[in-house]
Amino acid sequence: MSSAQVAEEQLIRDHLPLVGYHVSEVLHRVPPSVTRDELVSAGSLALVLAARSYDAQSGVPFARYAALRIKGALLDELRSIDWASRGARRRAREYASASDQLRASLGRQPEREEIAAAMGTDTAGVEEARLDAERRVLRLDAPGSVLADVLPDPSASPEELALGSERVHWLRAAVGTLPDRLRVVVVGLYLQDRTIADLAAELGVTESRISQLRTEALGLLRDGMNASLDPDLVPAAQRPQGVAERRRRAYFAAVAARAAMPAASTAPVVDVPQQRGREAAADQLRRPRATA
Repeated sequence: MSSAQVAEEQLIRDHLPLVGYHVSEVLHRVPPSVTRDELVSAGSLALVLAARSYDAQSGVPFARYAALRIKGALLDELRSIDWASRGARRRAREYASASDQLRASLGRQPEREEIAAAMGTDTAGVEEARLDAERRVLRLDAPGSVLADVLPDPSASPEELALGSERVHWLRAAVGTLPDRLRVVVVGLYLQDRTIADLAAELGVTESRISQLRTEALGLLRDGMNASLDPDLVPAAQRPQGVAERRRRAYFAAVAARAAMPAASTAPVVDVPQQRGREAAADQLRRPRATA
């Protein structure tokens, strides 16, 4: 290490207290959202740069030169983390000054029109300045802050993700187990984004019949999933020993058996993974169905 580098490091070590002093001075005039560590980092860098660029022959004491550099760096740091522009700060100061002067002279809270006249602007400008003056910045991680505990988290929890994945798995199993014609209608409408008219032409039926098949398929899907996931939601059959009810029960058992298979085996025969279609089908299944 050269003698110049040794002298530079010595200057830095000897004048480190300058950084702490000026940071403490600034912290008294800034909001709590500004942390000491941020300012110390900026001030320390300024001290290092001052030591590197200092010219002893200039006749200026290093302490004075370094203090100017540190103050400038702290101001730059505050501007970089400030939400407001210089114009917003100026408007806020003008609003506060005009309000204080009018309050003292009138003996009451001044009206917006009176503040606007004193500031030489309109009421809209006064409102903008007022909002600038009253705006505050809060840190979620500040000591004693409870904001982080009360703000909602829009992301799904691990439990919700697991439950959603399970329902998708059962939905695939239920769709794959549907009778052929019902499966064609569900897959066509919700996974392939086909029209009712297109499906009616393919199956050789009327469009109203496609709507009936869709209703029948969605009801069967809902009951087939709920039979295993939430049996209380499955409506009671009017004829428990009837042929239709035996077919429904057989379908429920087939869905459960298919769901027990590996995930890759539960996919429908025709599966085009379109997000809009899956969401539409899931929305239909969540709707309550009247008990027959």
